[in-house]
Amino acid sequence: MIVEIDASNVASQIEQRFPSAVEDVTSNTIVIKGNMLLSVAQFLKDTPSLDFSFLNTLVGTDYLDYIEVVYFLESITHQHKIYLKVRIFDREHPIIPSVVSLWKSADYQEREIFDLLGVTFKDHPNMKRIVMWQGFEGHPLRRDFL
Repeated sequence: MIVEIDASNVASQIEQRFPSAVEDVTSNTIVIKGNMLLSVAQFLKDTPSLDFSFLNTLVGTDYLDYIEVVYFLESITHQHKIYLKVRIFDREHPIIPSVVSLWKSADYQEREIFDLLGVTFKDHPNMKRIVMWQGFEGHPLRRDFL
């Protein structure tokens, strides 16, 4: 059975390695700065005591003030999980790094978020629409989509 790991302990480890990368912490979630995503994700995956080797799910949500991307990370070895969030405040050009180089399972999920919310994942190997057709204008899950 996979259980939630204490996010404050993990956030402390992140802060030791990447000062000021963490923006907020709850019991099971860590919010980090978008420009630190790839470094923090690599750290979470490669640190033996954490070993978040599995990206279960990747989702995006539009909160009007910002777009949030959530990474559901699990360690098969340690049987624990955590949620990593990135908030994007630039609605005109929402860009964050791709994590496909770390977790191949992010490939289609990042493309879906790109297609439906308009978030560009920098360095994604195939950043193109996956749900809507290529000529479709806009992003249907954006709250300002009409």
